[in-house]
Amino acid sequence: MGRGLLRLAPLALMALAACQPARPDAPAVKDAWVRLSPVAGRPAAAYFTVEGGVQADRLVAVESPRVGRIELHEGGMADGMMTMRPIDGADVPAGGTVAFAPGGNHAMLFDVAADVKPGGTLPLTFRFRSGKAVNIDAATRAAGDAAPDGHAGH
Repeated sequence: MGRGLLRLAPLALMALAACQPARPDAPAVKDAWVRLSPVAGRPAAAYFTVEGGVQADRLVAVESPRVGRIELHEGGMADGMMTMRPIDGADVPAGGTVAFAPGGNHAMLFDVAADVKPGGTLPLTFRFRSGKAVNIDAATRAAGDAAPDGHAGH
């Protein structure tokens, strides 16, 4: 009886290993959304989470055919004041996550097409140093709308 259980042990271990979430081969982008400006012609902001793949990578650009220019920005607090500065990218560790959330890092969207409205979507392409590109449709929200549940508390 003991040997039979020992023979099943490797199968049980393989079954348990299969229950672990698989790490994607390449970076993935999740929970992307855009907060539109309440004033026409003013920049919008995009928020999202980047999940690293099996190797470290670097987010180097975000693009959209509906936006004139997109910059990655680092946000934070200094001397009680909100600060923001452009950055040339963000390192994404293998198997790690990098959050771009309200009050922190974000993508600033300049010259958003006039017909982009709250309640729709905006196509975004995330480009990585490795050459990988991730295309997603980000939900668009009005400036006063609460962050989606995945970003509550940010």
